[in-house]
Amino acid sequence: MHPISRRTLLAGGLLLPRLAAAAAPLKVVSVRQVFHNGEHNAFTDMVLFRGRMYLTFRTCPEGHMLFPSSRILVLESVDGKDWRQVHEFSVPDRDVRDPHFLVFQGKLFVYSGTWYTGKKAPENRDMNEMLGFAAWSSDGQDWHGPEMLEGTYGHYVWRAAAYDGKAWLCARRKHLFEKFEKHPDSGPSVEAALMASDDGLIFHKVGLFQETGGNETAFLFEKDGAVLAVARGGDRGNAELCQARPPYEAFRRRDLGRYLGGPMLARWGDRYLVAGRRMTDGKDPVTALYWLDPDKAELTEIATLPSGGDNSYPGFVEISPTRGLLSYYSSHATEKAAIFLAELEIG
Repeated sequence: MHPISRRTLLAGGLLLPRLAAAAAPLKVVSVRQVFHNGEHNAFTDMVLFRGRMYLTFRTCPEGHMLFPSSRILVLESVDGKDWRQVHEFSVPDRDVRDPHFLVFQGKLFVYSGTWYTGKKAPENRDMNEMLGFAAWSSDGQDWHGPEMLEGTYGHYVWRAAAYDGKAWLCARRKHLFEKFEKHPDSGPSVEAALMASDDGLIFHKVGLFQETGGNETAFLFEKDGAVLAVARGGDRGNAELCQARPPYEAFRRRDLGRYLGGPMLARWGDRYLVAGRRMTDGKDPVTALYWLDPDKAELTEIATLPSGGDNSYPGFVEISPTRGLLSYYSSHATEKAAIFLAELEIG
């Protein structure tokens, strides 16, 4: 594996040229299981921080659904091959899930959305009782938190990004925090909000990625401040491409022509890489990879990873303009879902 260069570590900054969609063959060099403890392991993310790789995911002995026994794990590696756990956290009486990294103000943050459970798995769930939490570290070794994210009660926090001295989050919520029993976290009354923070802990709403049918949203900032996002469709509808310029009050939304569960969006060299769960009628769902052409709002499928059943929710780190690592989870090889790492190569 190539060493992680300083240029790679600056890949999210202003040194990159304007990105252009470019079709290119992608080779899956290898796929290997990197974590399985006999529990249900899911919802991954990856990041580079201070010259090391970090991998996070949820683990739970009771399974995929909502349980107060769930925990968030953080693993560290210098080469992407050998991993060691550096942190673990949970929140009393809450299910923790969907952890996502953010490098912000010299710290590594891990954000987690949480459902209220009480002491055992709840019979019902209410999005209006959701709350975001964060743990953080200045060196990847000594950790603080989890601490409640002010301004996120009633919000399900998801992916994060940093831009213009602020931390940004995607967060689902019910319009006007209305109460309804059916489909508690999806449907036309759910919004996907863009939220901002000066310190990574106190957030406020800025705009709406999706005004109706809001769902999981992967997003990034262009060097001119424009936001590019890929949002999962509500009720298994097609994913949407969402774009806005400052002050992010109005988003342009375009249909991407296919369902995409647990979407990921990342820059890779001069391309946009998208990944997520692909559903096919009559077949097992799989984790698929795509190139995104944002001008045409088109996804071109370039690879599928060994996967099946409960799977997807990828994370990605760029090793070089032609090599990268992608994390995901799947239950195709184990009774309960395990964490996998795919080595990818362009060309």
